[in-house]
Amino acid sequence: MHLLVGIDTEGDNQWDAAARANQQFSNIYALPRLHALFARHGVRPTYVITYPVADDPRSADVLRELRAAGDCEIGAHHHAWETPPWTDEDARRHAYACTLPRRQFEQQLASLTQRITQAVGAPPVSYRSGRFGFSAGHVAALERLGYVVESSVAPLFYETHKGGPEFVEAPLTPYFLAYDSATQPGTSGVLEVPVSCGLDRRLPRTLQYAYARAPRPYFTKRLLRALRVVTLRWLRPSYSSLPEMIALARTLAREEEPVLNLLFHSSEAIVGGSPYNRTPGELDAFLDRLERFIVFATRELGAVPATFAEFRRAYAG
Repeated sequence: MHLLVGIDTEGDNQWDAAARANQQFSNIYALPRLHALFARHGVRPTYVITYPVADDPRSADVLRELRAAGDCEIGAHHHAWETPPWTDEDARRHAYACTLPRRQFEQQLASLTQRITQAVGAPPVSYRSGRFGFSAGHVAALERLGYVVESSVAPLFYETHKGGPEFVEAPLTPYFLAYDSATQPGTSGVLEVPVSCGLDRRLPRTLQYAYARAPRPYFTKRLLRALRVVTLRWLRPSYSSLPEMIALARTLAREEEPVLNLLFHSSEAIVGGSPYNRTPGELDAFLDRLERFIVFATRELGAVPATFAEFRRAYAG
């Protein structure tokens, strides 16, 4: 089993429209502190970065220095609302990439890839779509530009009610993507590495899918969680507690899944950079939760840290 830590590396507080319109990058400048935590435990993170991050000279300097140490990977994080060419309407609606015209997506992917290459000195080969807005229609373009890993799919994820994607029936086990389905194995050279998540109790697949597609999904899932009926656990240290993440990891290890794929945003690692860690105490608790999970995964489960590209090489042989 491998441990992957994929960090959506973007401007401060991208949940807020005003912050998106006036980009600040304090969290990027603070990344060395976070990276030092990873280095203490041999974790090899993958920082997937947005176009504005790559375009900010000071951020690019930070990322080049991290990459030069040889213990991380710099990949691509696609925000459809701020990657050229984008429109005011894309920004207003906080667009999912899966809603873009094919030509616009391809142009954005090309500009993102080129800007990251210029910023850090090497082309990205790993990719994640902002807001999980990935579509099978993106696979061919990713492949043409040299990407070999995609990590936007989260099993049981359902946002069609907001115009977003649905990955409800996707497997947790990595698979090479098809050109016509984001949730079924295919013949491309792009390896899908799903974000690790799952329910906190065993249910037949039909009930799992019904849970994911429940009407008024946010309200329904919060209610089911509050009533302790069922909870969706993620390897996301701002969403799930340490016991929830440990329980999920134990389940994945017991089921012999080959990877623990943990996700968070770079802006979660500073005070006030996100809706989650708004005080020094909340940030300290987040970092403690993250570090204690890493220690558990590497020591108790024996998970081997790897970047996305390193995992693909090990998995594909």
